[in-house]
Amino acid sequence: MSRKGLILFLLAGVFWGVPYLFIKVAGAEFSTPSIVLARVVIGAAVLIPLAAYRKTLLPALREWRWVLVFALIEMVGPWFLITEAERHIDSGLAGLLVATVPFFGLPIAYFTGDKSVAHPKTIMGMVAGFGGLILLVGIDSFAGRIDPLYVGYIILAAVGYAVAPAIAARKLQHVGSDASIGLAMAMVAVIYAVPAAITLPQDIARGPSLGGWGALLALGLICSALAFVVFFALIKEIGGARATLITYPNTAVAILLGVLLASEDFTLGMAVGLPLVAIGSYFASKKH
Repeated sequence: MSRKGLILFLLAGVFWGVPYLFIKVAGAEFSTPSIVLARVVIGAAVLIPLAAYRKTLLPALREWRWVLVFALIEMVGPWFLITEAERHIDSGLAGLLVATVPFFGLPIAYFTGDKSVAHPKTIMGMVAGFGGLILLVGIDSFAGRIDPLYVGYIILAAVGYAVAPAIAARKLQHVGSDASIGLAMAMVAVIYAVPAAITLPQDIARGPSLGGWGALLALGLICSALAFVVFFALIKEIGGARATLITYPNTAVAILLGVLLASEDFTLGMAVGLPLVAIGSYFASKKH
């Protein structure tokens, strides 16, 4: 990996490790439709004018169908699922479960021409990683710490996070990241406008705290607009499949922030499952 790729990788890892904490904070004061709408409106408000200034908006508009597909798979579904799940599980656990993204990326890579993923070490990594996930969920579920239903929400979101970069890498590689992401966020805003129109006035009437508003702003500026621009640059630098490996530093950041700032527990399930997920993900994603 080049120096540029490494810098982009680390930046993306941090920018997408912090949303889980901000979602937890915002979720205490805002409904899920309100949170998602705020993220995309803020993000689109930053990126669309930037794309217009750079004259990259027109190519994105020409590819609006693929931009819409990307928006549905990357944002509409996953952001709802993760935000809802974090009302019931810790932010660190959410970050850890999203680290399963590379596992789902492997079949995509295989069926799109990368037969190297069928290597025995890759299969071993998948088995180890899923074993770690089963231990994590099983131990903490038995202890009454987590609800498997919301674990399923995060896993389903992880599937979306695995599919969407593959689409971006193949269908939107010639489109500016600011334009494609800004347009995608505008589309998501339209989709969430009606449900948010119902919930947002109620959220505001309850008088959200400064911290709640700050979390919404951070989700829009840092974790949506800036994070996606960096991530698209990373995809162009190292490819869509390898770019999903940012879920590893994401996990570390999410767990660390959850423990230090949100008083979340580092559970026995995490202690047992996290190493296996990390080791399995490494071997599953490594080119052999």
